[in-house]
Amino acid sequence: MSEARVRKRKPVRHKQMRDVERQLTESMGLEVDMSSAFIELAHFEGNDILILDRKIVAMNMEIHDSRSWVPTVRGIMFWKPERSWAAVDKGAIPFLMNGADCMGAGIHIADPSIEPGGFVWIRDQESGAPLASGIALVDGEEMMEMMKGKAISTVHWIGDELWNIET
Repeated sequence: MSEARVRKRKPVRHKQMRDVERQLTESMGLEVDMSSAFIELAHFEGNDILILDRKIVAMNMEIHDSRSWVPTVRGIMFWKPERSWAAVDKGAIPFLMNGADCMGAGIHIADPSIEPGGFVWIRDQESGAPLASGIALVDGEEMMEMMKGKAISTVHWIGDELWNIET
């Protein structure tokens, strides 16, 4: 197995990143300003990634049939978005930390504005700490009502290759 690593890493100017800032602002519902950071773009496992001050804070992925920039778990910790989240009980956490998709039964509260196919981040319902992110398979209202089945297709989590990469 080959060692996963960041490739094609290059510094970029803030003015080149305005579109990325806009997409991140949309996906998180808060104003993203990267003007004071050292910004780099790179490539990791087939996706473009955004590195701010040596932290991987965003990745470009397929959302609603087009590519869009979304925060990584470190990006969520950095920006602390208030929307597009689903909170899970402690029974779901060990499964998420192994990369499992998030089951509806483990979700107790979710942002009702989440749409199927949209970006969602998963947090611990007790601490509010971010655990993972993925693509919603159902809307936020349905997530809270589900008793069985998958609610979120997990893309990135604490402890995965992207999380563990050294920048």
